[in-house]
Amino acid sequence: MASAIPLIGGIPAGPELLIILLVLVLLFGANKIPKLARSTGQAMGEFKKGREEVEDELKQMQGDEEETDSTLEDDDEEFEDLETEKETSA
Repeated sequence: MASAIPLIGGIPAGPELLIILLVLVLLFGANKIPKLARSTGQAMGEFKKGREEVEDELKQMQGDEEETDSTLEDDDEEFEDLETEKETSA
């Protein structure tokens, strides 16, 4: 049997990493690379904050739905009590 060859290689190491770093320095210059890394980190932090806010809102909405369901059950019990009173009075 032939072994499976992955379409996408692993993490570059050795000569590949050096070539990538050289290309980055040529494209952006040595001064801009730290600025790019900083802005990328800030963008990732903002994305994480936004994701956490959305998750919190979803949890709150699920909690509100559970409270609404229990309130509906209480209303059903009150309605049944009214029906029982009507039947007994008739």
